[in-house]
Amino acid sequence: MLIMINNTEILRKFESDFIRSQGVLPYEKSLKLFTAMWKEGIMLGVFPPVDPMAGIEVDIRMARILNTCLTKP
Repeated sequence: MLIMINNTEILRKFESDFIRSQGVLPYEKSLKLFTAMWKEGIMLGVFPPVDPMAGIEVDIRMARILNTCLTKP
């Protein structure tokens, strides 16, 4: 079931409050969460990507732009 969020401000407030109440995730819990999301991505057919280099040009271009912004005063 797909649910569309109409009021993003309410979602941002909920996320902020939730993160503040939970504190920083311990490494072990973060690793479990990442592993579960990775497995779900595999199950959905999203991971691993068919072509891991797809879109690399855009990433390189964005990195160059960001690095230029960081070096200019």
